[in-house]
Amino acid sequence: MRNTDIAKPDYFHKVVDCQWACPTHTNVPEYIRMIAAGRYTDAFMLNWYSNVFPGILGRTCDRPCEPACRRMRVEGEPVAICRLKRVAADLKDDIHQFIPEVPKKKNGKRIALIGAGPASLTVARDLLPLGYETVLFDQDAQGGGMMRTQIPAFRLPVGVLDEEVNLVLDMGVECRFGERIDSLKDLLADGFDAVFIGTGAPRGRDLDIPGRAEADANIHIGVDWLASIAFGHTTSVGKHVVVVGGGNTAMDCCRSALRLGGKEVYVTVRSGFEEMKAHPWEKEEALAEDLPILNWHNPHSFVTKNGRLTGMRFDKVRAEYTDGRRKLIPTGEQVELPCDDALLAIGQDAVFPWIEPELGIEIADNGLPVLDPVTFESTRPGVFFGGDAALGPDNIVSAAAHGHAAAISIDLYCRGKDLHGERLPPGLNLVSQKMGIHEWGYGNDYDEAKRVRVPHAKKSDALANIKVEVELGYDVERAIEESARCLNCDIQTVFTPKLCIECDACVDICPMDCINFTANGEEEELRARLRVPAADKAQDVYVDGPLPTGRIMAKDENLCLHCGLCAERCPTGAWDMQKSTIHLPQAGGVCWE
Repeated sequence: MRNTDIAKPDYFHKVVDCQWACPTHTNVPEYIRMIAAGRYTDAFMLNWYSNVFPGILGRTCDRPCEPACRRMRVEGEPVAICRLKRVAADLKDDIHQFIPEVPKKKNGKRIALIGAGPASLTVARDLLPLGYETVLFDQDAQGGGMMRTQIPAFRLPVGVLDEEVNLVLDMGVECRFGERIDSLKDLLADGFDAVFIGTGAPRGRDLDIPGRAEADANIHIGVDWLASIAFGHTTSVGKHVVVVGGGNTAMDCCRSALRLGGKEVYVTVRSGFEEMKAHPWEKEEALAEDLPILNWHNPHSFVTKNGRLTGMRFDKVRAEYTDGRRKLIPTGEQVELPCDDALLAIGQDAVFPWIEPELGIEIADNGLPVLDPVTFESTRPGVFFGGDAALGPDNIVSAAAHGHAAAISIDLYCRGKDLHGERLPPGLNLVSQKMGIHEWGYGNDYDEAKRVRVPHAKKSDALANIKVEVELGYDVERAIEESARCLNCDIQTVFTPKLCIECDACVDICPMDCINFTANGEEEELRARLRVPAADKAQDVYVDGPLPTGRIMAKDENLCLHCGLCAERCPTGAWDMQKSTIHLPQAGGVCWE
């Protein structure tokens, strides 16, 4: 194997698995250390510069960081990264003095933002300090997009949503709420220098089965029904409710129905429980509220009486798999469930009936725009997409990541620059944490501490009012306890071959047997003969050498706990613990860390 080039920003960035997995690459270990030190405002701002919505995401994020957490490989329970983010938001001081200053003199460029969701808000946040005028259009009366319309208040309090949306709007966004865009052609004719489309995936899928037309008054598309609740138009539901679907929206629908008066609320899913698309914690929350989830139920028909919905009929099915593809096979059994209202949460689509074909914006067969995967520019120069409107239904943090990328592109486009060639690359800093011979500038004790559970509101209180937040969040004591579980994966074991005397003391002391001094070889062969074979090829092997004996050092990054014992034991300082900080450019070349 070739020697590892640790100067490349992506090498140690990838070792910090949680940060690598986060779409906005938030510096997770750093903000967790800040929380442990009581620096809540600093932790909030570190999050805000990267993911823009710390308090919102601290309650609602899909948590791609947590399955990647190194704790998962040690004891199967990740650090509560998401809920610690909420701690920073809940306990911060006033942060307005840290919001970037927006120049009074503008640069002469006007940007149209269509849709007031997380992607558009991120674009505005990034462009406003550069002197751009941003004009935000949304058919709803308030900003937030799907964060407002699709996430119930018992998961995301309106006050938290308003605070973080307004942090961006108050920077100087020109808001045109209640103004629907029906023609992109007309908007382009208004003289905007660039357009960003962040309209989400607003169309919920329907269910074309017998009885649909007759029962229309009591059949509701899940995302529309949740939006109607958010804006106060829907305040009640029937006593018997059937929710069709197994994703996160279905979980929000069934829990909302329970709070609006539903006495018997059933969730019906065509798949098995484990195959449901809802996150495990979303399913757990529904089950904790005694909501039955009926698996292997395939919708057959709506049952009506005198033109009114009275029930739903389902075919019981089982799954057969051929070449990895699932086929649902009817068992011959049918089930009928009584229902006054049916909520359909079976998927969403992005739709663009207001984009005229002659504009040259190519839409693929899947209904999504054809985009440059780096710049998010469409096939019409100057028109960019992001969020669910770009790649289909995903999550808030991905929408923020798209917004950052698109803002860089819009800035380059408006300045006549090459959208690829003049995009700044990420940078990397490595700083030694050595304080003394056996003392480090970070905590490196390893403890098999179990994940600290998040307190919940009393069930009877939570179910009595749809605005009562279910999760109460960590208090200071719990936050510190959970923060201590972070293994500080951004503190890297850095090896200097010329200082090594090959005493193998580091090999002896390593608790994970991840350090090897051995003959070099091709990667597959070398991985197989390490002290612990490095089978996970998604994780790198750190290689350096040759050493005086001809051997090389090979360390499996997958096993390393970043405990620093190798550096403490090394008599020559060949091993050092160094904090790696990735610097990711935003619009205008601004970097956050």
